[in-house]
Order: sequence, then structure tokens, then C-alpha cells
Amino acid sequence: MGNSGQNRTEEEIERLRHALDAEIRRGLEVQRQLDRASAEFEEFVSMAAHNLREDLRDVASYSQLMAETYAGRLDSDAGVFLDRIQQGAARAQSLLTGVVDYWATGTRDRQSSRADMEAVLRQALLSMDKPITERSAIVTHDPLPRVCGDFEILTKVLRHLIGNAIEYCDAPSPRVHISSRRENLDWLFSVEDNGPGVDTAFQGRIFGVFKRLHGKEQPGNGLGLAFCKKAIEGHGGRMWMESAPGAGSTFYFALPPAE
Repeated sequence: MGNSGQNRTEEEIERLRHALDAEIRRGLEVQRQLDRASAEFEEFVSMAAHNLREDLRDVASYSQLMAETYAGRLDSDAGVFLDRIQQGAARAQSLLTGVVDYWATGTRDRQSSRADMEAVLRQALLSMDKPITERSAIVTHDPLPRVCGDFEILTKVLRHLIGNAIEYCDAPSPRVHISSRRENLDWLFSVEDNGPGVDTAFQGRIFGVFKRLHGKEQPGNGLGLAFCKKAIEGHGGRMWMESAPGAGSTFYFALPPAE
């Protein structure tokens, strides 16, 4: 009886082992299929975005060419129509770039990379020389550390945050200050501005996709802050803001250290 019971136990263990092996194999096959589908979709998005950019460039270029070629020969309505076409093409190009950036934040291995946030900030500011000069903006920062993260994506995060601070500031000279401090196991960054601030009632939705506090009279596509939050969370971090009307805004985000 003892040997019989032991044999049944061993047989049951063996059946369970075979069942577990089969489940693992099925799981691996599903993962391979998902990886293949993701790669195919990534290629599709890349090609679609490329073709759409080409078409939008044609719309913008030919409408500009028409405006220059027929200057003085078009009535006022035609001039308004061409201007609307150019504005629409520019908004569509901005929206397309925002959508691709937002989608791409979920397709990279970010936490295995290392980024020097001093270099990230320098790169962000280099790409923003024109708006900084035009608005006489002052951007300052404390010493910034190295973190786990993707250099290109973190550059876009700082560019969005600094760009918004400059764009929506109603003061004669926008001011932005970037600082960091160690908090528990992470580095906590802050981007503080002297803008108009955001009412508490709107702060919960400001990171939502296509959520805007300003209408079309202000540039933007409603994806910038949504991209920033998704990018930071994709790095294993978190992001939030503190603000009050008339008192400016401070955006916080935490990232793992590069140690």
C-alpha cells in the first residue's frame, strides 16, 4: 500500500510538471506572437507617420507658394483661406509628432539606460534657443545627477516642461528653475515657473490625453504633459504638479538613480 501511494504521488507530480511545461511553452509562444505583432505595428506607425509628414509638408509648401506667387492678385477671402490651410497643416504636423512621441514611450527599454541630467538639460535648451531668446526667458538650474533613463525621451520631457512654462507665462520675462534632491531611493526633480498658475479644479486633468486648459488660440496639441507623465512612469518614476492661480506652477518627477 505504501509503495502504491508513493507511485500515485510521483505520477501526479509528473503530470503536474508536464502541464506546467506545456503552459510555459504556450506562454512563450504568446509572447513571441505579441513581440512580432508589436514590431509589425511599430513599422506600420513609422511608415504611416513618414507618409503623412510628406503630405502635410506638401500642403504647407504649396499653400505658401500660392500665397507668394499670387500676392496682390488674391482677394481678402482667398488670403484668409490660405492662412487657415497653413495653420491647419502646422497643427496637424504638431499633432502627428505628439502622437508618435506618445506612442513611442511604450516601445523602448528605458530603465537599462543611463542619462546625465545636466547633459539632458543642455540638449533641451539648445533646441529651445529661439523661444527663450524671443521671450527673454531666464532658465536656471542647480547641479543635476545621473539617473536611469533614456537620454532622448528625458530631453523631450524637459523640453515640454520648460516650453510650456515659457509659452504660457504672462510675465515680461518668464523664469524657470530646475532643481533636484534625493528622496528615499529616487532623485526628485522640480521644474518651477513664474507663470499664471493652474486652479486646483483643473490640476487633476492636466496630464490627460488631448486635455488643454487653453483653446486653439494658444499653440499646442494637448499631448505634451500626457507624454511627460507616461514617459516618467515608463522609467519607473512618478510625476505630479503643485500650483495656485497667480503663484506659478511646479512640476515634480522622480526617477531611479544611476547607481
